[in-house]
Amino acid sequence: MGRNDRTTPRTARVLGSLLLVAAAGGFTLGAAPAPPEARVTPLGRVVPAPASVAPGGAPYRITRATAVRVDDKAEVRRVGAYLAGVLRPSTGYPLPLTEHGPGGIRLHLEKGGHGAEGYRLRSGPSGVTITASAPAGLFHGVQTLRQLLPAAVEKRTVQHQSWRIAGGTVEDRPRYAYRGAMLDVSRHFFTVAQVERYIDELALYKVDELHLHLSDDQGWRIAVNSWPRLARYGGASEVGGGKGGFYTQAEYRRLVSYAASRYVEVVPEIDMPGHTDAALASYARLNCDGVAPPRYTGTEVGFSSLCVSKDVTYIFVNDVIRELAALTPGRYLHIGGDEAHSTGHADYVTFMDRVQPIVARYGKKVIGWHQLTGARPAEGAIAQYWGVDSTSAAEKEQVARAARGGTGLILSPADRVYLDMKYTKDTRLGLSWAGLVEVRRSYDWDPGACLPGVPASAVRGVEAPLWSETLKTSADIDYMAFPRLPGAAELGWSPAATHDWDTYKVRLAAQGPRWDALGIGYYRSPQVPWPGA
Repeated sequence: MGRNDRTTPRTARVLGSLLLVAAAGGFTLGAAPAPPEARVTPLGRVVPAPASVAPGGAPYRITRATAVRVDDKAEVRRVGAYLAGVLRPSTGYPLPLTEHGPGGIRLHLEKGGHGAEGYRLRSGPSGVTITASAPAGLFHGVQTLRQLLPAAVEKRTVQHQSWRIAGGTVEDRPRYAYRGAMLDVSRHFFTVAQVERYIDELALYKVDELHLHLSDDQGWRIAVNSWPRLARYGGASEVGGGKGGFYTQAEYRRLVSYAASRYVEVVPEIDMPGHTDAALASYARLNCDGVAPPRYTGTEVGFSSLCVSKDVTYIFVNDVIRELAALTPGRYLHIGGDEAHSTGHADYVTFMDRVQPIVARYGKKVIGWHQLTGARPAEGAIAQYWGVDSTSAAEKEQVARAARGGTGLILSPADRVYLDMKYTKDTRLGLSWAGLVEVRRSYDWDPGACLPGVPASAVRGVEAPLWSETLKTSADIDYMAFPRLPGAAELGWSPAATHDWDTYKVRLAAQGPRWDALGIGYYRSPQVPWPGA
C-alpha cells in the first residue's frame, strides 16, 4: 500500500464530518456542481411574435440522453442535422439523429393547415415535437426552439447549465410570404463568407429573401462570361477607392446554395438603366457617345444611364439576365429602375418595355424599385416602395394605382426600414437623408396601411435594405442591422394583432444576450430595456 492509500485517524474524522454535511444536503461528495436552473423562457417571448401561444404543463429538459428524431426524408434529416449542429457545442451532448424511439426533439412533416412556412411546436416533459407541412416550416420552428433555450446555447463551447423548453403549444405561420433583407455589395464589396454570416443572422428571425444589390455606379460584383470586363474591370472599385471585388459564378452558386440551406431565396439585382457607371466604364459601346467614363468611387446618384436607343444595350441586358437567371434558382430577378435621372421619361418607359420581357423569357418574375410604376409594369411584376412620409401624394398615388391594377408591392419605406439610416445624429455610421430612424420608429408602423389606396391583397411583404456607402466590415453590418432587423422581420411574419411596441421592446431586449453569445455587436438603443442596463 502506498503512502497516498493510507487513511490516518485525522483524515477519517474529516471524511466523516464531510459525509454528515453531504447527508444534510450541503453538497454531494465527489459530484460536479449542479447546473444552474436558468429561468425558463416563456413560449411567447420570441421574435417574431408567434401567431398563437398556449402555455401549459411542465417544461422539457434537454439532457445527454436526448436524441433528434427525424422522418426518413432527406430534407427533414438536413433540418435535424442543422438543429443538432446548433445545440451540440454548447450542451456538449451527442444529440444523435434517429428515426426511432420515444421522446427527444422530433421533427415531423404532415399534411395539414400549416402552409408552406408555418409550423406547430409542442413541448412537455416527455419531449418537443415540431410539425410542419414543408421543410421550411420545420426550419422556422427550429428558430423558435433556439430562442426558447437560454442565450448561452449559441456559444461554441460547452456551457454547464440547464437546457429547458417551456411547456405548451405554439401555432405559427407568416403574415406575408416575402420577408426580405437587402445587402448592398456594390458600394463596398462583401465576401461570400461575410454574406453567409448575414444569411445566418437573417435565418434566426425567419427572413426568407436576401436581395443582393450586385451592380451600381461604384462596382459590378458578378462575373458574366459573355461580358468579362464587367467584373474584371468594373468590379475593381468601390466607394472611397478601395480594391472592390466580385463573385465568380462558382462563388455565387455557393452563396445561393448556402442561402437555400437556410430556406432563404436569393434575389439578385442588376440596377438599370441608371446606377450603371461600372458597366459604362467597362464597355465604351454601352455609352451613347461611345466613350467610357472613368470608374466612380463617390456617393452621388442619378448621373449615369445606359443608352436606350442602342441595340447593343439590349444584347448586353439579355446576356446578363440570361447568365444570372441560369445561376439563380429563385423566382425573382430585380432590375432596379430607381434614380434614373439622366434617362428621359419616354426613354425610361421604352427601356422597361423592352427589358421586362427579357426577364420573363428566362423564367423569372420582375421586381423593380417603385419608379417602375411610372412606366408599364409587366403582368405579375412587383414594385418595391422606398418612399418616405414626405414623398409627394402624386408619387404615392402612382404606386397605389399600379397596385390596384395588379402590381404587387414590397414595402421598404426608407424612413422606417432602411437599415443604413443613422439611429441618432451621433451614430458613427450611416446616412440621414431619410431622417433619423431609432428602433421604435423602425418597428412602429403597419405594412398593411403604409400607403393610402393600396389594397391589402397587393402587399407581398416587407424588406429591410442595407446600403453600404459607410459600411466596410461585418461589424458595421451588425451594428446597423441590430436591433432594427428583427423588427422588420416581425412586421413581415407576425399577425397585425400582435403589433405592440411596449410588449415588443421587452421581447427584443431578451435578444441582447443571444447576440452577445453569437458575437453580434449591436446598437444598445436607450429605447429598449436591455438586461443589466
